[in-house]
Amino acid sequence: MNIDGVRNGIVIDHIPAGKSMDIYGLLNLKNLVCSVAVVQNAQSKKWGKKDIIKIDENIPLNLDVLGFVDPNITVNIIQDGSLIKKMHLELPETLTGVIKCKNPRCITTVEQEIVHSFKLADREKRQYRCVYCDALYKE
Repeated sequence: MNIDGVRNGIVIDHIPAGKSMDIYGLLNLKNLVCSVAVVQNAQSKKWGKKDIIKIDENIPLNLDVLGFVDPNITVNIIQDGSLIKKMHLELPETLTGVIKCKNPRCITTVEQEIVHSFKLADREKRQYRCVYCDALYKE
């Protein structure tokens, strides 16, 4: 398979195999008018298999979303065909407007205009809790 390189844009690399479509949805990449390539199950020496997303334009990215999906993801900024910046991510301390609280008693269930917000409760277990009701986030 041959997918052209990015001349000016972003390459989101080292995505765990099967997670690229989650990122595609969370970042609303379907709304872009530029080319977006999603490569799934690409060979990786380090991980065995990985996904890659190539965006043919420099756009603002929510790095918290990417860090939440997997902190091992790397974001490469390409300009004039050369790598100008490589970003390594971490689990974000807070997530706002990314995931939703599923607790039916949470204020966010009743008050629709309240933005869902979560805080990192356990870094090793990658667990987040709602800032309003303290419910543990579960996928």
